[in-house]
Amino acid sequence: MHPNLQKTDKEIFNILKSEEERQTYGIELIPSENYASAAVMEATGSVFTNKYSEGYPGKRYYGGQENVDKVEQLAVERAKQLFGVDHVNVQSYSGSPANMAVYFGLLEYGDTIMGLKLDHGGHITHGLPISFSGRTYNVVPYEVEKDTGRLNMDMVREQALKHKPKLIIAGYTAYPRIIDWKAFKEIGDHVGAILMADIAHIAGLIAGGVHPSPVPHFDVITTTTHKTLRGPRGAMIMCKEQYAKDIDKAVFPGLQGGPHDNTTAAKAVAFGEALQPEFKDYAAQIVNNARALANKLMEYGFNLVSGGTDNHLILIDLTSKQIPGKVAQECLDKIGLTTNKNTIPFDPRPPFDPSGLRLGTPAITTRGMKEQDMQKIATWITAALEHYQDDEYLNNLKNEVRDFCKNFPVPGIKI
Repeated sequence: MHPNLQKTDKEIFNILKSEEERQTYGIELIPSENYASAAVMEATGSVFTNKYSEGYPGKRYYGGQENVDKVEQLAVERAKQLFGVDHVNVQSYSGSPANMAVYFGLLEYGDTIMGLKLDHGGHITHGLPISFSGRTYNVVPYEVEKDTGRLNMDMVREQALKHKPKLIIAGYTAYPRIIDWKAFKEIGDHVGAILMADIAHIAGLIAGGVHPSPVPHFDVITTTTHKTLRGPRGAMIMCKEQYAKDIDKAVFPGLQGGPHDNTTAAKAVAFGEALQPEFKDYAAQIVNNARALANKLMEYGFNLVSGGTDNHLILIDLTSKQIPGKVAQECLDKIGLTTNKNTIPFDPRPPFDPSGLRLGTPAITTRGMKEQDMQKIATWITAALEHYQDDEYLNNLKNEVRDFCKNFPVPGIKI
């Protein structure tokens, strides 16, 4: 594998091989990560890397676009079919620029927007004060309930009525429950707000039919194309026809130049894969695995924010275990379980040393793990955190994890 890279740059080749081994012999539990198929990775590394294509199909600034146009049109049509939307722009480089394009295209600087606070499960681009969104717009953040860890739509409604936002954002990075799109629609209609759904985390669950879709209710929808969609690192924007021109102009020439045509090709491949019947089974298994893992963790005495999960994501409040999220993440790294420390709602600890740990099941489901395997993972998590200062014990667990992983190949990796 990678013979040209091995010959040209042995340093990078060796690092790459080390990463292949890490992914193969470890268990990936970060909910925003997944394994792209070999076909998606081949498209990502294809000759489309060599092309510049400023503009849109049929209206480019450079010549030689006949194949690029076909690729982009195919990606758009497949995305429309997958999500049932009017218009799709597949050129955004990643999720943050996609969100930025929506704001740039549909708002004026200083307009009021509402998004979930970062430490309550929102994203930095939903109005974090130090981000471009927080510095450019008047942000009125909403929160989850302290007692339940869930959204209270009456509270969101009261806030919207008071502040009359131009844009309301729903869709989150650390919220383990089903989102009530219809309730947001009723609020948006009442205050005259544009509704934007950021489904970066749950796009694959929506495509697979295990989470309700915002499409009937929302004006604009952004998503990354990796995570639960299992595509390349990238993003797209979907919208009602009335917003199409403003969105396209905001992406190009408003915020970026030529699209990454190799990534567009890989997006088309991923959308084609998600249109296959087996993808629905995959999405359902993600949720089944997450619930099985959550239930077992609660049996072991872990406190989960909101009391469980409806989707792919689990947020653990480690306060009762008296171990910070950063220490827990580092401990689990030692045995080959990759997680991420995360703030919890109303977290008394700082963001880089928070009280929470975020887990997810998309990647392990891609490898073929099922509910019974979640029992083992929960047991390893519990054992590791109970012996987080015992390196010899942790090393024995690492060997168990490594042997276990040999039964579940990673797509596109041959060791």
